[in-house]
This record gives sequence, structure tokens and C-alpha cells, in this order.
Amino acid sequence: MTPTIGILYPGYSAEDDYPRAEALLGGPRLPLVHTEMREDAHRVDALLDIGADDVLAEGVRALPGPLDAVVWACTSGSFVFGWDGAKAQVDALSAAAGVPASSTSFAFADACASLAISRVAVGATYPQDVAERFVAFLQHVGVEVLTLSSRGIITAAEVGTLPADAVLDFAAAADHPDAQALLLPDTALHTVGLLDALEERVGKPVLTANQVSIWQGLRLAGDTAARPGFGALFAGRP
Repeated sequence: MTPTIGILYPGYSAEDDYPRAEALLGGPRLPLVHTEMREDAHRVDALLDIGADDVLAEGVRALPGPLDAVVWACTSGSFVFGWDGAKAQVDALSAAAGVPASSTSFAFADACASLAISRVAVGATYPQDVAERFVAFLQHVGVEVLTLSSRGIITAAEVGTLPADAVLDFAAAADHPDAQALLLPDTALHTVGLLDALEERVGKPVLTANQVSIWQGLRLAGDTAARPGFGALFAGRP
């Protein structure tokens, strides 16, 4: 059976990563709905607003069914609630959708566990205070952040304009020699189509927001097939 993973995506920035991934996956469907973003800002109050239960429930109602899983494809709009708040968020989302649900923040935690990764470097496009909340989220599951690089970009729309060479350069600069993997946590960052190039550039697994969101949705739907072109995470999953 071909799984259908509903993607809830805030605003407009790198949403084209999902149809690109769907074409490369060659089977699974990734219908996407843009959820309401009253203010595009990597700022705590704005992020709490875009991740509110009523906003996500409205997005679920707009997804075409039937669905096998739903993913809230927004890292900052999930980890900003803290671990318990992010868990309550996906529980409410699952109840609204009637299928298993997760968010990009939990996808990062689960991807690290799948690859037995406990030491990482993080290249965050967010301002420092927001990026530090992602570090705290990872620490909750025992993932140590050896270095945090913050690019300080306020809006998702601006992040979405970064060209491929800038993404590759940012990744290389954010790495740490002792890190087992590099994490790029913003779903506003275009990375689908760059995953193998990113890993070649830094010489280790690279986990990106849109990549782990898709992986998590497929995993929830029972699809664990290895697939080329999506980095170490998809190469041969336990």
C-alpha cells in the first residue's frame, strides 16, 4: 500500500521541498497544507501562535484524505513549547487527524536515536535565543550539542531564499570535528536535493528539517524502505 503523509507547513518558504521529495520517493504521497502564520518571525511569541492547537486542527481539516499519518513540519513551532508542550501538541494533532502524528522536533530526536547519534553540531538559521530552545529539546533525550551556530535570520521567508551554495557553506562552517552528525533544524531551509552533497561536504550524516519530517511521516505509516538520495537516515534504517 502506498502511504499518504499529510504535511502541515507554516507560511511560504521551502514548501517546494515536499513535492520535490514526493517525486524522488516515487510512491508515497505528501499532500501539503499551508497553516496560518499571522506573523512570520522566529520569535517566541510568534512561534507559540503558529503552533497553536486550533491552527493545526484547521490545517488538518484542509488535508485531502484518507491519510496514514500527519506531520507538523515546523521545528521552531514545536520545540518552542518545550518537551511536554510539544508532546501535548502532537497528541492534540493526532486526535484531530484520527491518525498517528508527529512534529519535526520529535523527528530529529527519533532520527538521532535511529542512527545511534548522541553528539551533534547544530547549524540554526534562527536567532540565538530560539536556537537555544532546540538545544534544550535535544538534551531532553540525551543528545549533546557540541557547538551551536546561529545565523540570526528573523523570517522564514528570508531563510527560504538561501541558495544551495550558501546552505552548503553554512553547513560546513557549523560542523564540529567530534560531532557524529550535523543538524540543520529549520523547515524553511531548502535541503531536499542537497542531502548527499551536504553529507559529502561535511563527511558525516546530516539531518535536515524537511528530511526528518518526511522520514518520520513514513515511519509512522509503516514505510521503512531504504531510499537513495536522502542521506544516511534513509540509506538503511534499523
